[in-house]
Amino acid sequence: MSTQTAYPGQLVLPGQTAAPDGPIDMMMMYLMHHAFRRDLRRFAAAVPRTPVDDIDTWRALRDRWDWFGVILHKHHSGEDAGIWPFLLERADADERETLLAMEAEHEKIDPLLEGCGELFAALAAVGDGEGSRSQLRARLAVRLVEAQDLLGHHLRHEETGAIAILQRHTTPEDWERIEEEHFSDKESFGFLRTVVCWIAEDLPAEVLPRVFGTAGQGFRVVWWVSRRGWRRREARAFRHLPPVLEQPA
Repeated sequence: MSTQTAYPGQLVLPGQTAAPDGPIDMMMMYLMHHAFRRDLRRFAAAVPRTPVDDIDTWRALRDRWDWFGVILHKHHSGEDAGIWPFLLERADADERETLLAMEAEHEKIDPLLEGCGELFAALAAVGDGEGSRSQLRARLAVRLVEAQDLLGHHLRHEETGAIAILQRHTTPEDWERIEEEHFSDKESFGFLRTVVCWIAEDLPAEVLPRVFGTAGQGFRVVWWVSRRGWRRREARAFRHLPPVLEQPA
């Protein structure tokens, strides 16, 4: 009688490209990817619709962009320090090419996002006139589309290529150690509370029970008590975004 290893069922979310089978439950990775895609979609849609003289909204957008940048930087730093070096020690030549491309893509993404942050900051300040502010907004709109395309390509590449490599070479014990060393948050409760709401935002209703079941009751409680404040802040930042545009195409 043949035996077959029972692998965990992988989470598949709207916009996700692939979910390679294997011994590691990549739920948290896919939740992060979903949130990154959602955020860039919202920013790219909201910026050209936000009046140049609405300083309060630009300040809310600036602060929200800063949060997006902090989370993405933490995510990429964990991959660069923990995941890619671990896999490069075990990969064959073709796999190494994919993994090195992951690192190279990070290097292209980071300066583009920094440039977006500078433009958000400029629009959040009191400007010299509507003309110059309109130019800043136009430049930011173009950069955000570029960022959406570049990060979208990177996430697709990671989901179809790098995660398949990870599943081939990583045991649950390896993954637990990598997560503990490179991804476990040692931040304030306020920071973690915002992370929970950021992850849960816009998830399909049928996915939430699985997320709560895996992440634990604490995740559910934090989301329940914090979600109203989070959504008020989201509404301030994306107040000019039509609701229909909040959903992926």
